[in-house]
Amino acid sequence: MTIKLKGKMENFEEKKTAYMSVVKNEESTPEQHETAFNEMFTALQNDLTEKISAEARNEVHDAQILAARGQNVLTSKERKFFNEVVEFGGFDEDSILPITTQERVFEDLVKAHPLLESIGLQDLGAVTRFIKSDPTKAYAWGALFGEIKGQVGAAFREEQIGQLKLTAFAVIPKDMLELGPEYVERYVRTLLVESYSVGLEYGLVNGRGPSQNEPIGLMKNVSENGAVTTKTSSGTLTFAPSEKGEVVAGELHDVIQALSTDAKGKARKVLNKIVMVVNPTDAISVQARNTIQTANGQWVTSLPYNIKTVESEEIPSKKALFFVQGKYLAAVAGGYKTNKFDQTLAIEDAMLYTIKQFANGKPEDNKTALLYDLNISFNGGGTTTTTSSTTSTTTSA
Repeated sequence: MTIKLKGKMENFEEKKTAYMSVVKNEESTPEQHETAFNEMFTALQNDLTEKISAEARNEVHDAQILAARGQNVLTSKERKFFNEVVEFGGFDEDSILPITTQERVFEDLVKAHPLLESIGLQDLGAVTRFIKSDPTKAYAWGALFGEIKGQVGAAFREEQIGQLKLTAFAVIPKDMLELGPEYVERYVRTLLVESYSVGLEYGLVNGRGPSQNEPIGLMKNVSENGAVTTKTSSGTLTFAPSEKGEVVAGELHDVIQALSTDAKGKARKVLNKIVMVVNPTDAISVQARNTIQTANGQWVTSLPYNIKTVESEEIPSKKALFFVQGKYLAAVAGGYKTNKFDQTLAIEDAMLYTIKQFANGKPEDNKTALLYDLNISFNGGGTTTTTSSTTSTTTSA
């Protein structure tokens, strides 16, 4: 069930943008990190409290009516857990959110953030280790009654999602507890989605690796000695207009061809598995260059080769990141364990907790993703476009 809140939480969005700018600036000091995070978190708490409290005042407290309207209805276990939260005045130490609540948090995460869904973020539940196989090696031919040939065991390896912890803060205002378990659950769930989405998108795109206690992001390369560096551009994309779209088709052909071999030069199937990630400021330019008006007046946007486009603030402006789906390991695991926060913060009339979960991410190799420059120009940039309701004429200088 997707979380639906009225309004846009403008204060939180503004502070989140400021915080991510500080995080991505390698010259930022720890004090600047802490200040920006505290401002973002306070804005999230205030915006969320205001909106959910307003909903509580306006909604009818009848489970059947709420269910018919697609609103928040708790299972018996969820209701018991959050009733205890209300009665206790907050979370008990070392309590773990109900499994169904954890599942809804994950569902809301991937639905509200298309990048996480496109990357293929997995929820492993309580499992922090699993076996991953290479399908190209997990077999061996041999005589019917002969010895088993090959070392099939070498095709399997263990992956662990326990090295890194993703921590969210849950500030539960005392006034929120008076609204009842449904609203406490919704508040905590929304808080987790917004907090984790910021951390996950940063880590899975720009994470600086184990030395920084972060995932290895899609924007990074890993050298033979384990050093993590930022990818350099593999070329420039213009999406320039042409009579039959040869320029766009040709540029994207080269991208797909580059991704169709792994870092060792081995061919792999990538058609219908390519995702292009761009900054929101560049998304409209990419869309404009790939939108046409049909004979009946409808506007249709489409990229060749079935390339999927998603937006992320983690991608620098004037850059495009292409990655192969299924070639990046991204997972959360271990449940959501709560603990009281033992440091003093200037938050009155509220209980402060940390909610921790294991998470990690890493590319299969340095060609899981490739970075490109964007050089898209319109009028005044060497290209003049004239469009009427019936015809579209393009000339290039």
